Amino acid sequence: MKKIVYIAGPITGVENYRVAFYDAAENLEDLGYTVLSPAVLPSGLTEEQYMTIDFAMINVADAVYFLPGWENSRGATLERAYCEYTGKAVM
Repeated sequence: MKKIVYIAGPITGVENYRVAFYDAAENLEDLGYTVLSPAVLPSGLTEEQYMTIDFAMINVADAVYFLPGWENSRGATLERAYCEYTGKAVM
């Protein structure tokens, strides 16, 4: 069974963020991972709704891959703290 990896990184206020997530997903898939990405979620949800979905994806993932600049993202820093709290592997 393939390992599942969730991609975390800055989205809000980042122009063309989908490109960074897409490139990371493609690279991870080439390495044999199944990839979960918040960049494929529809627009129009609240920040809280996005985070609820993101945490659910993190829960089923084996590890979380953090894109460069994650430290500047409120959501990604919450995801990192969640990983540390739950002992989820980070990449």
